[in-house]
Formats: sequence, C-alpha cells, structure tokens
Amino acid sequence: MNEKEEETKVVKAEDKIPPREEGDRILRNHVYTAMGVGLIPVPLVDLVALTGVQLNMLRRLAKVYEVPFSQDKVKNLLSALIGGALPVAMSDIVASLIKAIPVIGQTAGALAMPASAGAVTYAVGKVFMQHFASGGTFLNFDPDEVKEYYSQMFQEGKQVAADMKQGSE
Repeated sequence: MNEKEEETKVVKAEDKIPPREEGDRILRNHVYTAMGVGLIPVPLVDLVALTGVQLNMLRRLAKVYEVPFSQDKVKNLLSALIGGALPVAMSDIVASLIKAIPVIGQTAGALAMPASAGAVTYAVGKVFMQHFASGGTFLNFDPDEVKEYYSQMFQEGKQVAADMKQGSE
C-alpha cells in the first residue's frame, strides 16, 4: 500500500461516526417516525406499522454495532420485550383500539397513540443500544433481564416524545 492509500484509509477511519452517536441519530429519527405512525386512524393498522418502524430501527442499529440481523428472530425478541412489560404494551393497544369509537375515540387515540408509540420505540432502541454496546447480539438477548431498564426507558421516552412533539428536541 502506498503512502497516499494509507492517508486515505486513515481519513476514512477518522470520519467514521461513533456507534453511540449514530445510534442516537437513528433512534431519534425512528421515534419521530413512530409518532407519525401513531396518527394512522385505523385501529391495529397503526400497531402493525409501528412494529415495522421498530424492526427497521433495530436493523439499522444492528448494522451500526455490527451485529447480525435476522428479522424472524428480532420479531420474536421484540414481541417478548414489549409483551413482557404488559402494562406498557397495553397502553399502545388501548390507544389503538380506542380509535374505533367514532369522533371521541379517534380524537383521543390521535392524542395518545403518537406519544405512546414514540415512548415504546425510544425504550426499545435504548435497550438494544445498551445491549449491543456491551457486546451483546440478538442471539444472547434476554428480555427478562432488561424489563426494569425497559420500563425506565419507557418513562424517559414519554418525556422525550413530549419534547419532540413540542419541537424542543
């Protein structure tokens, strides 16, 4: 390798964004997207779309942290993580189903679902970022071990989503 090629290689390595910084950017973008998906007026369709947003976020985070991604495995882990925190998971389902009530339900759902979708997405992203940063993969992820951290991140995510909604993020 000649001197010019080495210099180019060094510059590219220096220009690489640290995983945490890139992960935070991916997380923020997907929280915004999740909040937008929460506005879908059709009950349960919003939940399907939200799952798609979260799968895409995890795929992108896995790439940043150089972790192999398998959509089927990740779907199961995502279900176990969110389902394991049942009261948190129920808030999304209730917010989605309430949209079926004409006028009042649609208004209430449109107010509740974006914040809830943003908070859940934030919590999922934070949990997996921490797991990947510590050298974990999807193969050794245990949803039961992170329940408490997930709940903490969900609470933090509610505030983050509220701030993002008001434009202060």
